[in-house]
Amino acid sequence: MRYQRSPRRISSMKRILPCSALALVLGFSALPALATSKAGNSWDNLQPDREQVIASLNVVELLKRHHYSKPPLNDARSAIIYDGYLKLLDPTRSFFTAADIAEFDQWKTKFDDLLKSGDLDPGFIIYKRHLDRLKQRLDFVLAELNKGVDKMDFNTEESLETEREKAPWAKNSAELDDLWRKRLKDEVLRLKIAGKDDKAIQEQLTKRYKNQLARLDQTRGEDIFQTYINAFAQSYDPHTNYLSPDSAENFDINMSLSLEGIGAVLQNDNDYVKIVRLVPAGPAEKSKQVAPADKIIGVAQGNGEMVDVVGWRLDEVVKLIRGPKGSLVRLEVIPASNAPNDQTSKVVGITREAVKLEEQAAKKSILKLDHEGKSYTLGVVEVPAFYLDFKAFRAGDPTYKSTTRDVKRLIGELQKEKVDGIVIDLRNNGGGSLQEATELTGLFIGEGPTVLVRNSDGRVDVLADESTGAYYTGPLAVLVNRLSASASEIFAGAMQDYHRALILGGQTFGKGTVQTIQPLNHGELKLTLAKFYRVSGQSTQHQGVIPDIEYPAVVDTKEIGESALPEAMPWDSIRPAIKPDSDPFKPFLVELKARHDARIAQNPDFVFTRDRLALAQELMHETTVSLNEAKRRAQHADIEAKQLAMENVRRKAKGEDQLKELKKEDEDALPVEDEKLKPEDDAYLVETGQIMLDYLGLSSAVAKH
Repeated sequence: MRYQRSPRRISSMKRILPCSALALVLGFSALPALATSKAGNSWDNLQPDREQVIASLNVVELLKRHHYSKPPLNDARSAIIYDGYLKLLDPTRSFFTAADIAEFDQWKTKFDDLLKSGDLDPGFIIYKRHLDRLKQRLDFVLAELNKGVDKMDFNTEESLETEREKAPWAKNSAELDDLWRKRLKDEVLRLKIAGKDDKAIQEQLTKRYKNQLARLDQTRGEDIFQTYINAFAQSYDPHTNYLSPDSAENFDINMSLSLEGIGAVLQNDNDYVKIVRLVPAGPAEKSKQVAPADKIIGVAQGNGEMVDVVGWRLDEVVKLIRGPKGSLVRLEVIPASNAPNDQTSKVVGITREAVKLEEQAAKKSILKLDHEGKSYTLGVVEVPAFYLDFKAFRAGDPTYKSTTRDVKRLIGELQKEKVDGIVIDLRNNGGGSLQEATELTGLFIGEGPTVLVRNSDGRVDVLADESTGAYYTGPLAVLVNRLSASASEIFAGAMQDYHRALILGGQTFGKGTVQTIQPLNHGELKLTLAKFYRVSGQSTQHQGVIPDIEYPAVVDTKEIGESALPEAMPWDSIRPAIKPDSDPFKPFLVELKARHDARIAQNPDFVFTRDRLALAQELMHETTVSLNEAKRRAQHADIEAKQLAMENVRRKAKGEDQLKELKKEDEDALPVEDEKLKPEDDAYLVETGQIMLDYLGLSSAVAKH
């Protein structure tokens, strides 16, 4: 293994390969023969074109030469591509029949050879069969709806299997008819329980399925090509994917809508578009009306008609959400806090705007606590993102803004106020500038490595802080959660590896890879070409940073995070770059955790968070739902009663008024946009301060002895 100390600034988001990597496909003597089919549907004659064939060959070569792990493109990889493609097209096994799959199986171990030769026909054939089956299902559902929602019988003892990822493929169309009849009943029942009448349900679902049917005729060859090549690219890792020319034009890493949008990172989740995270200081985050894992089911421009987007592609939903700065977009969302089968939605209005750098800037606050009979003052520095005003920096502006500059100034101000310690709050910080993660680390350590970047050839670049001496040497804690990612994980990992701070909160996201955007003759390829490692040699990939003391999770880590993504690259380790001094926290961690556990056992906010997540996980394990209305309403009422009881236990413990129903709580809980939560009202922040003060007391007592 070769180490190279590198002064280069490597972006945590992308690095561009040399242009020479483009010249990968030279001189075609002949292109593969393309299959033809009889006209019937508008998509029957869609075929790959020459540009797509060349692009596919470029993708094959780029992945072979430059992907970080360079796995061989062989029969085993072919099977992964095949399974991934079927999962992209039919994740709930609701379209294809067993006969379709038997026909497709002829290609299961041949996609490697097909891709190497530029033969895209099987990918197109499978996709077009999917469109055929989708049309059949939509026609069937519309015919069922045409009989009238009011004619459906919800008194029978029927149930629907909701977890179908590994279900057997349907034997025939009759079996699919029965499945879709039950799925339709389930949709109707969910909307009935959400308070809609038969007429409104009939109109909504008829419109939804007719729109989906009409959109089938808009399918282009490019849609097929992008899906197929992505099944290939994402068999390597979830961050390697192909972008069509249209997608590339609108592309911002992870589909972030930070520019003239709402500031949210979105991804597909079966038929829905789901919010993954909110951009710090973005319109959505400031609105306090949406949260990670919420599902978007409708989009409206201003006060216009709400467009049902269930079943739409991610890029199409993104186009609807984007718009001119200052304009209003209304979203209909199913909150993540709902029970799994609860389709109750709400409509939120968000004004589009660009995220301003100054709004993402680090902020300070004072946390006042009583601990063991004494009063203490702690400084809190909230870091929403790792930002750097590159334009001003490159122009030589001495007043350019950056995370490190702002944090340094804030710490100086807090020291003047004689705080007893400082908390760096990285919750929901999705990352940003790697340079800033390195320089921020330098405020708290002496000279030394901050992060390792291992390239696909095995070379390890060591990024280091070269300033002598630490700016702040006092007590320090770092607060993280599942949405702390990338640069946040590098900083938190360095603080843990140098034993410079207590790391508290939740397991971080686990995004520990570096991507590049490589232009192709047709579209672009985003591929993973390097991996981050902490100075201890541990990867931040997949596992993230494990806190010294973990708090109850706010979100289900199986639903959000790198480990929740298919084909995520594994955690591993390399040779460490440092040999840190003895760990000052280790002798006290058992006692610190015992005190923490005792406190949160009775803390109403921690109890509420823990119980709510436990209920959600319990409900997630239920893989069938009743289609009997009386039973379904009783189940729904039972879940609501449990949620209401949990909320009222929390309110009673905090001396707040009890609620009679949950919907009122939702309305009451919606904060005013400019309302600021006091540090003392943030249970997780208060507990972080208490743990820090516990440590100071324990270590001081040992020192005195």
